[in-house]
Amino acid sequence: MTLFEDLEWRGLIQEISSPELIEKLNKGGMTFYIGTDPTADSMHIGHYSSFLISKRLAKAGHHPILLVGGATGLIGDPKPTSERPIISKEEVEKNIKGLTAQAKKIFGFEVVNNWDWTKDINICDFLRDYGKYFNVNYMLAKDHVKSRMDVGITFAEFSYMLLQAMDFYYLYKKYDCELQVAGSDQWGNITSGIELIRKKLDKEVYGMVMPLVVDASGKKFGKTEGNALWLDENKTSSYELYQYLINLDDSMIIDYLKKLTFLSREEIEKIEKDNLACPERRIAHKALAREIITDLHGEDSYLEAIKISESLFSGNISTFNSKDIEIAFKGLTPFKISRNLNIVDLLVDGNICSSKREAREFVNNGSITLNGERIIDLEYVLTKDKCIDKKYVVIRRGKKKYFIGVYN
Repeated sequence: MTLFEDLEWRGLIQEISSPELIEKLNKGGMTFYIGTDPTADSMHIGHYSSFLISKRLAKAGHHPILLVGGATGLIGDPKPTSERPIISKEEVEKNIKGLTAQAKKIFGFEVVNNWDWTKDINICDFLRDYGKYFNVNYMLAKDHVKSRMDVGITFAEFSYMLLQAMDFYYLYKKYDCELQVAGSDQWGNITSGIELIRKKLDKEVYGMVMPLVVDASGKKFGKTEGNALWLDENKTSSYELYQYLINLDDSMIIDYLKKLTFLSREEIEKIEKDNLACPERRIAHKALAREIITDLHGEDSYLEAIKISESLFSGNISTFNSKDIEIAFKGLTPFKISRNLNIVDLLVDGNICSSKREAREFVNNGSITLNGERIIDLEYVLTKDKCIDKKYVVIRRGKKKYFIGVYN
């Protein structure tokens, strides 16, 4: 199977700018770039599929460049329905540092910043050297501009495609960069760069876009309750990522294995067959989690996520340390413990039970565990020495309701 055939089988090709690109992709040796604007100091899992394409191309002998948009990030790529908020220059600079370090660590790409070749261009030179080559009617026909005509679009966002076209032009001249790769929402910006290079230099360059990865409801992949799943492990732990991946919709899981892993066609087809035979084992989901987390954070982080997940499922958290607790119960607000407490007083003080009578009932029924140990003695007293790392107590009421106490 050729590289292009593999990309097509995985559903990673939505559009290419020219049939000539197929042979060039299969042959290897092209310099290409993929860009991201510094809207945050970390990429999120939604970026991951695009950057995996870049890793696939690199494995096939192509040379990747990651562009971090220090200039374009100050303007903002037009959103389909509304103006994108302006980010301060200080925040953009901070985000650039985070993205650059992350890209080098996870993907190993060469990183460039378009602010370096944009900052010294004055407005007259910009209009003469670049704006002169763009017809307004051509720009209005672009989908990302057309979709904004009813609500309006500022000149700043309208000009964004010129800045991105200028990036392609600069990278072609300096690095002989022949290809831009991106998600499908960037097609209009990519073709603008192709046109600029053709008009100014009479040279042919190429663009390739992939479909945006979405969940079963059509929402962007990696969005959970309005929040992104970050590639920075300090923002989104491997355990959180594992929980998201292991609970993905069954109907999408093979599609994700194709798009988001380096597993071969034979491996994926076997996983699909085994998954259909025993869906309750979630074989495909676990394979996806293993591949993504290991690729991003390493095998140790993946194994740690498995340990936390399985311990919580079984209710046995006796092996947890403070870090495990902070990861596993990140969303819970701990209640403070300032003295030794009888089990009944502990349950009431922590708002785990509404009254001492209810607390005694839960204990008598065997419904309370502390740090994985079932408590049935109404005279039990929690001391600091009984806390995990002399700090945390994890209280489970019933099968799934957890509370965290922290000893001062």
